[in-house]
Amino acid sequence: MTQQHPWTRYVAIGDSFTEGIGDPEPESPGGFRGWADRVAEVLATGTDDFAYANLAIRGRLLQQIIDEQIEPALELKPDLITISAGGNDIIRPGTDPDEIAGRLEGAIERLTSEGATVVLFNGPDIGTTPVLGRHRGKVAIYNENVRGIAQRHDAIVADMWPLRELRDTRMWAPDRLHFSPIGHHTIARMVLATLNVENDLEPYVPEPLPARSWREARVGDLGWAREHLMPWVLRRIRHQSSGDNVTAKRPAWPDRDVTLDM
Repeated sequence: MTQQHPWTRYVAIGDSFTEGIGDPEPESPGGFRGWADRVAEVLATGTDDFAYANLAIRGRLLQQIIDEQIEPALELKPDLITISAGGNDIIRPGTDPDEIAGRLEGAIERLTSEGATVVLFNGPDIGTTPVLGRHRGKVAIYNENVRGIAQRHDAIVADMWPLRELRDTRMWAPDRLHFSPIGHHTIARMVLATLNVENDLEPYVPEPLPARSWREARVGDLGWAREHLMPWVLRRIRHQSSGDNVTAKRPAWPDRDVTLDM
């Protein structure tokens, strides 16, 4: 049984993480489900007239999220907002996590100004993950800034850092940059726990990973580099984004029928 909660209008903003990339679902708008859809499904249970919008678009940098999503989100008059932003900035060479956090704080000040409950995400501990592990120190600095921002603006932190389950490679999509369906499910459980909302989402209990030889691991790495890493690098060189020509999958809720249509 899902515990009743006070929210009826939920808006999610951010980048690919919130859009749900890595969690394919052909029947969902945009073809992806993700943790935010999963959270919304639980919040909608037993809540009359519940509405959910998701403005997140893959590849967006923090400033793009601020410029493109903050005001449209507030125009929907939500009472719950989740924001995950800055991750794409952090993994870029030469960026300063303190400077990024300074811009994030302005966004949080605006989002909290109209009374909605605001949930911020910090970054997971990526020290053991391929590709992203080299940025662990920057993520840790950014996370401390996020906690300070939340404290100053009476916001809530959905704390990804202590989720040790995310060290399991099965929590990550084949591109090793986004979370898998299991990862999104695990994060949804964490968000609901952060909001103190009871739910029926089952914890993931993994089977032991089968042993792989060095040769099998290297073949896997080469296949990943060819299929995922090189296209990512080429987009950076060409100043392209995976979110070019992509629109928000749930940009608004209908005027008359605001029930969640999953």
